[in-house]
Amino acid sequence: MPLPFLASLYFDGLPPWFPDPLVALKYTTALGSLALTKWYTSGRPNPSERKLHGRVVIMTGGTSGIGAKTAFQLASRGAQLCLLTRQPPNDPFLVDYIDDLRTRTNNQMIYAEQVDLASLHSIRQFATKWIDNAPPRRLDMVVLCAATLTTPGHKRSETEEGIETEWMVNYLANVHLLGILSPAIKAQPFDRDVRIIIPTCSSYIGAPKLEPGDVTDKTRFWSPKLAYARSKLALMVFAKTYQKHLDAYKRPDQLPMNARVVIVDPGFARTVGMRRWLTRGSLLGLFLYVVFYFVAWLLLKSPNMAAQSILFAAMDGGLLRGPGGKFIKECMEVDFARRDIEDEEVAKKLWEESDKLIEKTEKASALRRAREKKEKEEREKVEEIESLVETIKKGKAKQGEEKKKKKKKTTTTTTTTTD
Repeated sequence: MPLPFLASLYFDGLPPWFPDPLVALKYTTALGSLALTKWYTSGRPNPSERKLHGRVVIMTGGTSGIGAKTAFQLASRGAQLCLLTRQPPNDPFLVDYIDDLRTRTNNQMIYAEQVDLASLHSIRQFATKWIDNAPPRRLDMVVLCAATLTTPGHKRSETEEGIETEWMVNYLANVHLLGILSPAIKAQPFDRDVRIIIPTCSSYIGAPKLEPGDVTDKTRFWSPKLAYARSKLALMVFAKTYQKHLDAYKRPDQLPMNARVVIVDPGFARTVGMRRWLTRGSLLGLFLYVVFYFVAWLLLKSPNMAAQSILFAAMDGGLLRGPGGKFIKECMEVDFARRDIEDEEVAKKLWEESDKLIEKTEKASALRRAREKKEKEEREKVEEIESLVETIKKGKAKQGEEKKKKKKKTTTTTTTTTD
């Protein structure tokens, strides 16, 4: 059978049903290029594997996007997850989400704590409660996946405490949380592998240089893109400085610090945040996104593949060797694209200004809460007095009515007797 077919090809050429070789080559090349592009943009899978049974992980941003995939993978390996969420633990969505996560991972050690990352007071309430324990609570990992962005075309927004929202959630909240949790991190036994994983974004490359006064100055030029990039750049500078802060601590047992800060760039993925950015938060943008979804599918990672670099940072044993503060991208260590990330002068000024801003904001917030509490107490006192007066009035009115009824009854009885 093969010989006659080959002979027919040799003497008679290609059969009529066989496609034109040039057309076949064109389509094969196109499909091959698309497949190669998709393979490249999907990113590298995590080559490290590790059991996490018994390890305690504090995580922000674990209910959506890349954070949700990371939470699932950590929980499926046995980690005890403490998810910091803006919603209270009894929120119906959060209850269903945690129940589903427990079921899918067969891990019941998953729970939530309400922490509003847009509030320094909320962060302090959780963190001080965590460290207020003797002996110190176990803490193996902190994963800071939470982030926010302002869609292009929208105006600058501030938190209730008066801080620009992106700067607060993406940077200052992490600084405040890690600052208060430092004693718990430092107190972990030497044989324990402690990691602080800080995801970032490649947009930091285009961020303006951090200058003195950037933390508190509200008059500088602002745009959604630059604000997001600047918050990520500041977070990376802080991460390097925080590792030095941990290394400078002298343990009571005189052993080296066992905590490692790992900075991770998960890459661009098809997350809710990315969709908001691409669609500009408009219906027209959403329509165009759906129409050209193939382009987004081709060029952007899935959330699960974007989480691979974070999982590598959580599980790779090689990261314990050598100093901390390493930068991971595509499941491998890479260099920073900017030198000022390791500039000690920039880091020192950023650290000092951030501390001053946190202290100033917390004092103002405490005064405001005290004033509101006092006003509430006075209002309740006034309402209580008014309620008491109203009760007395009603009592007197009731007594008057009873006297009238009694008097009327007495008059009626007297008249009947006279008759």
